[in-house]
Amino acid sequence: MAEFISKIRTIQWVDNCSRMVDQTLFPYEFKYVDIKSGQQMFDAIRTMIVRGAPAIGIAGAHGVVLYAMELAKENLLRDEFITKLCEKADYLATSRPTAVNLMWAIAKQKEIIKNSNSDIDGIIDELKQNGIKLENEDIEINKKIGDYGATVVPKGATILTHCNAGALATVGYGTALGVVRSAFANDNSIQVFADETRPRQQGARITTLELTMDGIPTTLITDGMCSYFMKKGMIDMVVVGADRIAANGDTANKIGTYTVAIAAKYHNIPFYIAAPLSTIDTTIKSGDEIVIEERSHDEVTHINGKLICAPDVNVINPGFDVTPNELITGIITEVGILKPDYNQSIKKAFELC
Repeated sequence: MAEFISKIRTIQWVDNCSRMVDQTLFPYEFKYVDIKSGQQMFDAIRTMIVRGAPAIGIAGAHGVVLYAMELAKENLLRDEFITKLCEKADYLATSRPTAVNLMWAIAKQKEIIKNSNSDIDGIIDELKQNGIKLENEDIEINKKIGDYGATVVPKGATILTHCNAGALATVGYGTALGVVRSAFANDNSIQVFADETRPRQQGARITTLELTMDGIPTTLITDGMCSYFMKKGMIDMVVVGADRIAANGDTANKIGTYTVAIAAKYHNIPFYIAAPLSTIDTTIKSGDEIVIEERSHDEVTHINGKLICAPDVNVINPGFDVTPNELITGIITEVGILKPDYNQSIKKAFELC
């Protein structure tokens, strides 16, 4: 675990494959895996070997390259190659339905495919280069998010997070944890309360590991404890990531975020979203249109492979919930902090790009 620091590359194109950290192994093991085929990438995204909306986006970009390399072996005509590759790209986009960064990155690759004048080998090279470009841009975007976010963190603040929106949810540095890292660089009296984040415990397994390895004071609490600590005046602000943000600012994030936002509103605690513009889906008007992924019942009924409840109990396991825009103090992006009215501020943010 010695190399586990905020500068880690969670996912990177190297040696003609996508090398990523296997996040299903935390906190017991730190291991890189090489994804060498399109179907392997589909499965890696679906099973959460790679997770976090920005990291999933880069995985999608890499997956298109892997499919292209496979199709190149079939001796197809150029037009056939393009048609089949776009079909594969569309299939890859179904691996997880909520995080819009996946669809965004795949769309970026499809633009390369459709606009290229190159032969098949040339298209593959252009896709590789674009994937690497998106990787590098992700880190720079996260650092900008962190720096903008740091401006609203009070001195000595205790920041509550939910799930993991750190280095391991991105290519590196993080969105919500990027804000924490940038704030801590200016004020080492900052500390974090991390929600456990049931059912997959990303807050416990990943966020606490990231922050403690970076020397940032961190306290782990269970999801149901946030209101208790807010009432006691022990939480100064909330910063979380996002998987999809609608044009009006409604935000989908890990299940339980909505509950935290309601508690924060009641206790007059600022509640911020930290996310790149690629997480904003301007094609949907509100959070009502966001598809919520339903995940395996085993995530709820089992921990570390052991049953923790009655074997025949009914289970519902949505992976995400939607926080209405009126509960959100601001959306921290790479072009600044967006404020209500979000329909207007989001529109202006894209005009800056």
